[in-house]
Amino acid sequence: MLYIVGLGPGEKGQMSFQAWETVKNCEVIVGYTTYIRLIKPLLSDKEIISTGMKQEIDRCKVAIEQAKMGKEVAVISSGDAGVYGMAGLILELLAKEEASLDVQIIPGITASLGGAALLGAPLMNDFCHISLSDLMTPWEMIEKRLHAAAQADFVICLYNPRSKGRPKHLEKALEIIKKYKKGETIVGIAKDVGRKKEAAIVTTINALDETQVDMTTVVIIGNKETYVSKGKMITPRGYHL
Repeated sequence: MLYIVGLGPGEKGQMSFQAWETVKNCEVIVGYTTYIRLIKPLLSDKEIISTGMKQEIDRCKVAIEQAKMGKEVAVISSGDAGVYGMAGLILELLAKEEASLDVQIIPGITASLGGAALLGAPLMNDFCHISLSDLMTPWEMIEKRLHAAAQADFVICLYNPRSKGRPKHLEKALEIIKKYKKGETIVGIAKDVGRKKEAAIVTTINALDETQVDMTTVVIIGNKETYVSKGKMITPRGYHL
Protein backbone atom coordinates (compact mmCIF):
# COMPACT_ATOMS: atom_id res chain seq x y z
CA MET A 1 0.00 0.00 0.00
CA LEU A 2 1.26 3.46 -0.88
CA TYR A 3 0.13 6.45 1.17
CA ILE A 4 0.71 10.04 0.08
CA VAL A 5 0.65 12.10 3.26
CA GLY A 6 0.26 15.82 3.79
CA LEU A 7 2.00 16.80 7.02
CA GLY A 8 0.59 20.31 7.26
CA PRO A 9 3.18 22.84 8.46
CA GLY A 10 5.04 19.99 10.15
CA GLU A 11 4.19 20.75 13.76
CA LYS A 12 2.52 17.83 15.55
CA GLY A 13 -0.54 19.82 16.64
CA GLN A 14 -1.32 20.76 13.04
CA MET A 15 -1.05 17.26 11.62
CA SER A 16 -4.31 15.40 11.18
CA PHE A 17 -4.86 12.31 13.31
CA GLN A 18 -5.06 10.28 10.09
CA ALA A 19 -1.68 11.61 8.89
CA TRP A 20 -0.07 10.91 12.26
CA GLU A 21 -1.42 7.35 12.41
CA THR A 22 -0.47 6.63 8.81
CA VAL A 23 3.15 7.67 9.32
CA LYS A 24 3.31 5.78 12.60
CA ASN A 25 2.01 2.56 11.01
CA CYS A 26 4.07 2.57 7.80
CA GLU A 27 7.32 0.63 7.45
CA VAL A 28 8.99 2.93 4.92
CA ILE A 29 8.95 6.74 4.90
CA VAL A 30 10.01 8.57 1.74
CA GLY A 31 10.49 12.33 1.65
CA TYR A 32 12.53 15.46 1.18
CA THR A 33 15.22 15.75 3.86
CA THR A 34 13.64 18.80 5.53
CA TYR A 35 10.25 17.07 5.84
CA ILE A 36 11.86 13.99 7.34
CA ARG A 37 13.44 16.22 9.98
CA LEU A 38 10.06 17.76 10.88
CA ILE A 39 8.64 14.41 12.01
CA LYS A 40 11.83 12.81 13.31
CA PRO A 41 10.27 11.70 16.66
CA LEU A 42 7.88 9.45 14.72
CA LEU A 43 10.57 7.68 12.73
CA SER A 44 12.78 5.79 15.19
CA ASP A 45 11.78 2.34 13.88
CA LYS A 46 11.29 3.20 10.21
CA GLU A 47 13.23 2.67 7.02
CA ILE A 48 13.94 6.20 5.81
CA ILE A 49 14.52 7.16 2.17
CA SER A 50 15.29 10.85 1.79
CA THR A 51 16.71 13.08 -0.93
CA GLY A 52 17.35 16.77 -1.48
CA MET A 53 15.57 19.36 -3.58
CA LYS A 54 14.66 18.74 -7.24
CA GLN A 55 14.69 14.95 -6.84
CA GLU A 56 10.93 14.51 -6.56
CA ILE A 57 10.62 12.08 -9.47
CA ASP A 58 13.34 9.82 -8.08
CA ARG A 59 11.70 9.80 -4.64
CA CYS A 60 8.32 8.89 -6.06
CA LYS A 61 9.75 6.09 -8.23
CA VAL A 62 11.53 4.60 -5.22
CA ALA A 63 8.33 4.81 -3.15
CA ILE A 64 6.36 3.02 -5.86
CA GLU A 65 8.93 0.24 -6.11
CA GLN A 66 8.96 -0.21 -2.33
CA ALA A 67 5.16 -0.45 -2.27
CA LYS A 68 5.18 -2.99 -5.11
CA MET A 69 7.34 -5.18 -2.86
CA GLY A 70 4.41 -5.38 -0.45
CA LYS A 71 5.63 -2.81 2.05
CA GLU A 72 3.49 -0.15 3.71
CA VAL A 73 5.01 3.05 2.34
CA ALA A 74 4.32 6.71 3.07
CA VAL A 75 5.50 9.52 0.80
CA ILE A 76 5.40 12.72 2.83
CA SER A 77 4.95 16.35 1.80
CA SER A 78 4.55 19.49 3.84
CA GLY A 79 1.15 21.15 3.63
CA ASP A 80 -1.33 19.15 1.58
CA ALA A 81 -0.03 16.39 -0.67
CA GLY A 82 -2.43 17.45 -3.42
CA VAL A 83 -1.49 21.16 -3.40
CA TYR A 84 1.91 21.48 -5.09
CA GLY A 85 2.74 18.18 -3.37
CA MET A 86 3.51 14.61 -4.38
CA ALA A 87 0.00 13.26 -5.03
CA GLY A 88 -0.17 14.30 -8.67
CA LEU A 89 3.32 13.04 -9.49
CA ILE A 90 2.68 9.62 -7.95
CA LEU A 91 -0.59 9.21 -9.85
CA GLU A 92 1.02 10.40 -13.11
CA LEU A 93 3.85 7.88 -12.77
CA LEU A 94 1.42 5.05 -12.05
CA ALA A 95 -0.74 6.03 -15.02
CA LYS A 96 2.28 6.17 -17.34
CA GLU A 97 3.41 2.65 -16.48
CA GLU A 98 -0.16 1.35 -16.19
CA ALA A 99 0.71 -0.06 -12.78
CA SER A 100 -1.85 -1.51 -10.41
CA LEU A 101 -1.14 -0.32 -6.89
CA ASP A 102 -3.37 0.66 -3.99
CA VAL A 103 -2.88 4.35 -3.23
CA GLN A 104 -4.45 6.49 -0.53
CA ILE A 105 -4.03 10.27 -0.30
CA ILE A 106 -4.03 11.71 3.23
CA PRO A 107 -4.83 15.45 3.22
CA GLY A 108 -3.04 18.07 5.30
CA ILE A 109 -3.29 21.76 6.12
CA THR A 110 -1.85 23.70 3.19
CA ALA A 111 0.02 27.01 3.61
CA SER A 112 -2.89 29.22 2.59
CA LEU A 113 -5.20 27.65 5.19
CA GLY A 114 -2.64 27.71 7.99
CA GLY A 115 -1.66 31.26 7.06
CA ALA A 116 -5.27 32.41 6.80
CA ALA A 117 -6.03 31.14 10.31
CA LEU A 118 -3.03 33.07 11.60
CA LEU A 119 -4.05 36.27 9.79
CA GLY A 120 -7.78 36.18 10.54
CA ALA A 121 -10.40 35.23 7.95
CA PRO A 122 -9.14 36.37 4.53
CA LEU A 123 -10.49 33.41 2.53
CA MET A 124 -14.20 33.73 3.33
CA ASN A 125 -15.07 34.45 -0.30
CA ASP A 126 -13.74 33.13 -3.61
CA PHE A 127 -9.97 32.73 -3.71
CA CYS A 128 -7.25 31.08 -5.77
CA HIS A 129 -3.70 29.78 -5.47
CA ILE A 130 -0.90 30.90 -7.80
CA SER A 131 2.69 29.74 -7.46
CA LEU A 132 5.32 32.26 -8.53
CA SER A 133 7.88 29.53 -9.14
CA ASP A 134 8.68 29.22 -12.83
CA LEU A 135 10.60 25.95 -12.42
CA MET A 136 7.55 23.98 -13.61
CA THR A 137 5.37 26.68 -15.19
CA PRO A 138 6.61 29.27 -17.71
CA TRP A 139 6.59 32.82 -16.34
CA GLU A 140 4.41 33.93 -19.26
CA MET A 141 1.66 31.56 -18.09
CA ILE A 142 2.04 32.74 -14.49
CA GLU A 143 1.56 36.31 -15.70
CA LYS A 144 -1.65 35.35 -17.55
CA ARG A 145 -3.01 33.74 -14.39
CA LEU A 146 -2.14 36.80 -12.30
CA HIS A 147 -3.95 39.08 -14.76
CA ALA A 148 -7.04 36.85 -14.78
CA ALA A 149 -7.23 36.39 -11.00
CA ALA A 150 -6.65 40.06 -10.22
CA GLN A 151 -9.13 41.25 -12.84
CA ALA A 152 -11.78 38.92 -11.37
CA ASP A 153 -10.98 40.29 -7.88
CA PHE A 154 -10.21 36.91 -6.36
CA VAL A 155 -8.43 36.82 -3.04
CA ILE A 156 -5.04 35.59 -4.27
CA CYS A 157 -2.75 33.25 -2.32
CA LEU A 158 0.79 33.48 -3.66
CA TYR A 159 2.94 30.40 -3.09
CA ASN A 160 6.74 30.36 -3.60
CA PRO A 161 6.63 34.16 -3.65
CA ARG A 162 10.29 35.09 -3.43
CA SER A 163 13.62 33.29 -3.29
CA LYS A 164 17.30 34.02 -3.83
CA GLY A 165 16.98 32.64 -7.33
CA ARG A 166 13.78 34.59 -8.02
CA PRO A 167 14.14 37.84 -6.05
CA LYS A 168 12.00 39.93 -8.43
CA HIS A 169 9.04 37.59 -9.01
CA LEU A 170 6.93 39.01 -6.19
CA GLU A 171 7.63 42.57 -7.33
CA LYS A 172 6.58 41.67 -10.89
CA ALA A 173 3.44 39.92 -9.63
CA LEU A 174 2.38 42.92 -7.55
CA GLU A 175 2.86 45.25 -10.52
CA ILE A 176 0.43 43.10 -12.50
CA ILE A 177 -2.04 42.86 -9.63
CA LYS A 178 -2.00 46.66 -9.13
CA LYS A 179 -3.40 47.08 -12.63
CA TYR A 180 -6.71 45.77 -11.21
CA LYS A 181 -6.52 46.16 -7.42
CA LYS A 182 -5.90 49.39 -5.51
CA GLY A 183 -2.60 49.91 -3.75
CA GLU A 184 -4.54 50.11 -0.46
CA THR A 185 -5.78 46.53 -0.88
CA ILE A 186 -5.11 44.55 2.30
CA VAL A 187 -2.34 41.95 2.18
CA GLY A 188 -1.44 39.29 4.71
CA ILE A 189 2.01 37.78 5.04
CA ALA A 190 2.22 34.47 6.93
CA LYS A 191 5.73 33.16 7.63
CA ASP A 192 6.82 29.76 8.95
CA VAL A 193 3.27 28.79 9.90
CA GLY A 194 3.23 26.26 12.74
CA ARG A 195 6.99 26.55 13.31
CA LYS A 196 9.24 28.32 15.81
CA LYS A 197 9.67 31.51 13.75
CA GLU A 198 5.95 31.83 12.95
CA ALA A 199 4.90 35.40 12.16
CA ALA A 200 1.88 37.20 10.72
CA ILE A 201 2.02 40.65 9.13
CA VAL A 202 -0.99 42.60 7.87
CA THR A 203 -0.17 45.37 5.41
CA THR A 204 -1.25 46.69 1.98
CA ILE A 205 0.01 46.18 -1.55
CA ASN A 206 1.74 49.57 -1.52
CA ALA A 207 3.28 49.15 1.94
CA LEU A 208 4.41 45.53 1.54
CA ASP A 209 8.07 45.05 2.45
CA GLU A 210 9.39 42.38 0.09
CA THR A 211 12.39 41.67 2.32
CA GLN A 212 9.97 40.08 4.81
CA VAL A 213 8.96 37.48 2.23
CA ASP A 214 10.79 34.25 1.42
CA MET A 215 10.06 30.66 0.39
CA THR A 216 8.54 29.76 3.77
CA THR A 217 5.98 32.55 3.35
CA VAL A 218 2.50 32.64 1.83
CA VAL A 219 1.24 36.04 0.68
CA ILE A 220 -2.54 36.52 0.73
CA ILE A 221 -3.85 39.49 -1.24
CA GLY A 222 -7.40 40.50 -0.38
CA ASN A 223 -10.26 41.53 -2.63
CA LYS A 224 -11.88 44.97 -2.75
CA GLU A 225 -14.03 44.13 0.30
CA THR A 226 -11.21 42.87 2.53
CA TYR A 227 -10.56 45.00 5.61
CA VAL A 228 -8.71 44.92 8.93
CA SER A 229 -10.31 44.85 12.37
CA LYS A 230 -8.32 44.52 15.61
CA GLY A 231 -5.31 43.44 13.61
CA LYS A 232 -7.18 40.67 11.81
CA MET A 233 -7.67 40.44 8.07
CA ILE A 234 -11.34 39.86 7.14
CA THR A 235 -12.93 39.19 3.77
CA PRO A 236 -16.74 39.38 4.12
CA ARG A 237 -18.77 36.40 2.95
CA GLY A 238 -21.73 38.65 2.16
CA TYR A 239 -23.94 38.22 5.23
CA HIS A 240 -26.18 41.21 6.06
CA LEU A 241 -25.22 42.14 9.64
